[in-house]
Amino acid sequence: LRRQAKPYKRRSRQPILPVFELLGTIALSHPGGDGKYRARQPDSIIRRYSKAAKRNRLLLMLDIQPGRASFIDEVKHLKRWLKKPFVSVALDPEWNVGRNGVPGEGIGSVSARMINRVTRYLTKLVRRRDLPQKLVVVHQFTDSMIRRKDDLKRRRAVDLVLNADGFGTPEAKRSKYTQLAPSPRSGLYPGFKLFYEEDTNLMSPKQVMRLHPRPRFVVYE
Repeated sequence: LRRQAKPYKRRSRQPILPVFELLGTIALSHPGGDGKYRARQPDSIIRRYSKAAKRNRLLLMLDIQPGRASFIDEVKHLKRWLKKPFVSVALDPEWNVGRNGVPGEGIGSVSARMINRVTRYLTKLVRRRDLPQKLVVVHQFTDSMIRRKDDLKRRRAVDLVLNADGFGTPEAKRSKYTQLAPSPRSGLYPGFKLFYEEDTNLMSPKQVMRLHPRPRFVVYE
């Protein structure tokens, strides 16, 4: 992680903060024990990553694939971890399939209203616990994955990132990023994801930092 971050440090005037992203809620292709089509990461696993993040001065971001559950319920379930100053969340709408969907059989989505509920909940947590800002990353590879995007609310206690997901060639990824990156005037932050294996001709950090607007959050998988 540090090795991958080095070339970005050389090209950024702002400090670069490495982040571990761990699945906190994992979408399932079967109902599971409670019919929610998702499994919650055991505390023992999250604890291992939490300790490693704290020891190495990293952020830990818990990614939520809710299946038929809701993002807000899964965020509340992770409250014990979100009380920690270095733990934040990512929302993965692809796996948010509603009451009757099955993960993997279609592409899910999330409403701006639900994202706003999550950021409002985290804002209250930050204020009550006197915590640093929380990072909330929403992954997307189609514009329709976030419904009513213009209704997303900015909150001082939360940095909200809209992350351009999806793999392909550099040309395809640049085009997708141009389509999905939020306007600088929106107060939201652009993110960009790369895949070591699935991408064709993996883009270099130099190429990534030349994107416009410049990504504020970069993910490698």
